[in-house]
Amino acid sequence: MTLVIAEDLWWPLPDWVREHHQVVYDPELYRNPGRLGQLLTVADALVVRNRTQVSEALLEQAPRLKVLGRLGVGLDNINLAACRRRGVTVVAARGCNATSVAEYVMAAILEHARGLSAAGARTKAGTWDRDACMGHEIGGRTLGLIGVGDIGSRVAVRARAFGMRVLVYDPFLLPSSMLIQDFGVHLTSLEVVCREADYISLHAPLTPQTRHLLGAREFGWMKPAAVLINTARGGLIDEQALAGWLAQSRDRFAILDVREVEPPPPDDPLAALPNVLLTPHIAGVTHESTRRVAEFVLDQVDRALRGDAVQGVVI
Repeated sequence: MTLVIAEDLWWPLPDWVREHHQVVYDPELYRNPGRLGQLLTVADALVVRNRTQVSEALLEQAPRLKVLGRLGVGLDNINLAACRRRGVTVVAARGCNATSVAEYVMAAILEHARGLSAAGARTKAGTWDRDACMGHEIGGRTLGLIGVGDIGSRVAVRARAFGMRVLVYDPFLLPSSMLIQDFGVHLTSLEVVCREADYISLHAPLTPQTRHLLGAREFGWMKPAAVLINTARGGLIDEQALAGWLAQSRDRFAILDVREVEPPPPDDPLAALPNVLLTPHIAGVTHESTRRVAEFVLDQVDRALRGDAVQGVVI
């Protein structure tokens, strides 16, 4: 079988993969659609992250394709309907990087609350100013979660362990959920989450229905010193409206790991604001998670090619 890997595994390709299959592994292949299309004419499997656009046009160049492996959980770069029509099994690394993202969210909350980076910079510069470096506790604060899948659930449990009140908005979460019944998490509306939360963290998929889920109206609902954290998809936020909301007051803050355009343009207005912390889509990327993701996806792709039972199947 021929396996094409079009993006970086961020982990060494296991020897067994080359022993079982003919492998073309090029971390930059997604940048060359012509070569990718040519390779797909004989490919039985394709492995991608989020930069390869698996469109119907691309799939038309892959008549032998049996399985598509997604190194992550987001599916907005994959035409699932076209995959379904062509009988292509799609496998995603569900849960493999959930702990990494959940820990990033908690780190973001704690960094904002205690300001360790700013305190460290002041102290290194020779300023011993305890008053200026005073932060606040997160116990008793309210965390609002928008979307409560595997990642959001892990954030909720960790936040409750810190003594935070947790509000969640998710149209698909049942009141009988373990989070609601056993962990004291409150299921409510998007408006209530926006109005009452001190910290708001996004964990929804990007779909036509959720694009710009947060815009001018939702920012208008938020507290004067609310903190917005996005580790899901940049398109969930109307970034123009966000920039306007943040510019109105430095008491507001945003911690953004994902953007509508990645990487953002050089004249990015959000990068110019002092009350924004930006990271390059790394929430789910740790040494531990990248190994879990690569090993899981490669193993499941191999199982699909051999006709065995497969985990993590999307369609």
